[in-house]
Amino acid sequence: MILLTILTAILVVVFFLVLAYGLIKISSMLRSIGGTPTSFLAKIRFGLRAIETETGHLTPQVVRLNDGLTQVGAGLKEVDRNLVDVIEAAVKQERYQ
Repeated sequence: MILLTILTAILVVVFFLVLAYGLIKISSMLRSIGGTPTSFLAKIRFGLRAIETETGHLTPQVVRLNDGLTQVGAGLKEVDRNLVDVIEAAVKQERYQ
């Protein structure tokens, strides 16, 4: 009984040592990815901020473009209705001839 308790305690200690080793390795890997100003994560963050700055002026233009395209769509629906009316009138005229 005492032997099983000692073995269990040893296994628990080994488990926590392995767990600590793994966490240290993961931490060092994460530090190399994003822990310094020259890391990959810092470079990605810098690039994304540059993209955000460069494209920030597009929002009002896109809103204006969407409004214009909505008006164009409404106009095209009207053109479509007029073309349908012309076709129907031409078909009726052809029947009477």
